[in-house]
Amino acid sequence: MFTARFRERVRTVSGGEVAGILVAVFWAILVSFLAVALARLAQTLKATTKLVADVTEQAVPLLADASTAVRSAQTQIDRVDAIATDVQEVTSNASALSTTVASTFGGPLVKVAAFGYGVRRALVGRREDAPVKAPAKASRRTVIVGRTVPGSRRAARNPRGKRD
Repeated sequence: MFTARFRERVRTVSGGEVAGILVAVFWAILVSFLAVALARLAQTLKATTKLVADVTEQAVPLLADASTAVRSAQTQIDRVDAIATDVQEVTSNASALSTTVASTFGGPLVKVAAFGYGVRRALVGRREDAPVKAPAKASRRTVIVGRTVPGSRRAARNPRGKRD
């Protein structure tokens, strides 16, 4: 009896009913996959929330330290700026002092040096008459502006035969 009813029941299932059963099974599988995905998404959101809370707890002291460091750097930059201004002032003072010393002592020192050179030349010239060895007198050359030295003289100046 049970098998007869079953056979009768199987024969009466239409194509629409089979399609409905397949759609219901498909929706059940889809809903189960979506439930698993939502559960994992919930876990991810919880972990993300915890991570953001931890980062916030650590970021606040770091921002305070960074603010302190920036203030300290600004103080140091202000000090360096003051030092640079003082160095610039000292440099301008040293330049002015150098100019003053050069103008005050430069002319007289040049005159003293020229006088000493003249005295030395005069003494060397007088000593040439004496039998005492005097420093070798350099040969005098006459320089005429705008003239070139002939080629034979150039070769005599450069004993190695190399060109200049």
